[in-house]
Amino acid sequence: MVITIPLVLLLAVVASLLLRFKAVGAGAAVVVALFGFYLASTGAADTVNQLVTAVTDALADAGR
Repeated sequence: MVITIPLVLLLAVVASLLLRFKAVGAGAAVVVALFGFYLASTGAADTVNQLVTAVTDALADAGR
């Protein structure tokens, strides 16, 4: 039996572990950048885009 893990899920786990253990460096930056590119090609891209827009709009309104 073969079990496949999507690359997006694998990169998400790696990025979260790097952030959890505060291993910020060149490797972490590459992993997070790759995670962003793979996330953008999934169905979650529109949801993430809407969430980021909502948060930035809320921050802009809070500053007034």
